[in-house]
Amino acid sequence: MESYIKLSTLNDFIFCPKSIYYHTLYDSYEKKLYQDEVQIAWTIAHETIDNKIYSTSKYILQWLDVYSENFKISWKIDIFNTKTWELIERKNQVHRDENNKEKIYTWYKYQLRWQMFCLEELWYHIKKISLYSMKDNKKYPIYKPDNKWLIKFQNLLEEYRRFNPNTKKWSQNTSKCMKCIYRELCDYYIWEVYPQLHLFE
Repeated sequence: MESYIKLSTLNDFIFCPKSIYYHTLYDSYEKKLYQDEVQIAWTIAHETIDNKIYSTSKYILQWLDVYSENFKISWKIDIFNTKTWELIERKNQVHRDENNKEKIYTWYKYQLRWQMFCLEELWYHIKKISLYSMKDNKKYPIYKPDNKWLIKFQNLLEEYRRFNPNTKKWSQNTSKCMKCIYRELCDYYIWEVYPQLHLFE
């Protein structure tokens, strides 16, 4: 039987395909040992959802396991309001770019759309999907995917399933490597990125 892909694993894959292997190595460790400040802040802010105490209303579904048989993906949704048919993903903060405009990461959009697919297979009708920024109490509507995006998503899943780290010549964006919580395990960072950072010391 084909196994389901976790959305968190796909997130790692989009960030850097190599990180999915390091993520697996860290699975058995306490998260606080390797998470950075941003991830710790998100974990704390997310506790009300994780513990299902965000709302006592029966029409609010919280931290619900969802699966897609069509795409073979699985994860948990944050909040689904069965009165308004709105799917909401909570984030600690939506950051702004150099022009002071909200910068919604591609992964945030992917995450909501994937969750929508899973809920629709459970016969829920999704009217809208939104991203909620907790730090500034703002909600951002996310457009539902069109056919072009759906094809792109299917290609990503196929790329993930075919991926073999031994057949790929590695290169990566240095700024990504610097932010990666797995960098101390990564041979590419150790042999390529780290020496360049200290070249002129």
